[in-house]
Amino acid sequence: MQSKDKLLEAALPHVPFDGWSEATFDAAIADCGIEPALAQGLYPRGAVDLAVAYHKLGDARMLARLKQAELGEMRYSARVAAAVRYRLEAVDDKELVRRGTTLFALPAYAPDGARLIWETCDAIWTALGDTSDDLNWYTKRATLSGVYGATVLYWLGDESEGHAATWAFLERRIEDVMRIEKAKAVLGQNKLFGDLLGRVTEAVRAPAPATDMPGTQNK
Repeated sequence: MQSKDKLLEAALPHVPFDGWSEATFDAAIADCGIEPALAQGLYPRGAVDLAVAYHKLGDARMLARLKQAELGEMRYSARVAAAVRYRLEAVDDKELVRRGTTLFALPAYAPDGARLIWETCDAIWTALGDTSDDLNWYTKRATLSGVYGATVLYWLGDESEGHAATWAFLERRIEDVMRIEKAKAVLGQNKLFGDLLGRVTEAVRAPAPATDMPGTQNK
């Protein structure tokens, strides 16, 4: 096991008590016997980067399970729901996620949290074969990000047997997403809306305009 993985593994038992904090980072260093300088090099922001690594580990576990799953006979909405469920079931301990949610709710780390959720949803759509390359690419990920975030919060408070209430909640949210996708497809057949969508897509994908170099003036 690589030093980076050892440090993350050593941190996990401490997170339920101390959160993704400096205390957890220091305890993990002590437990696995890694030099503090090496640990700092592996995780420059300490426990914050450990929390990021743990989230990405969950994504990797989800993708590995998706590769083994037999999803061919499922409706597309059921495949998306299964992927989100696999992602939640990849977690070893709810408290690790709860502590991460608290960390990434802080203003300083909120951008990290938003980026991680976006990357998770991008991984799901990509794994399920999404080939969109226009505005749909963005809207699919944005919509699923909202579903994923809401489902995580619901799941954290769910005490139903086998998390049955969470999976029912997830299915309802996914059905909402599918209705939006169908509505977009119908609207896309309308020439006026299609032209407007095309213009929006071009604007989103257009390169940023060049800025003047310091010390120069527009002519």
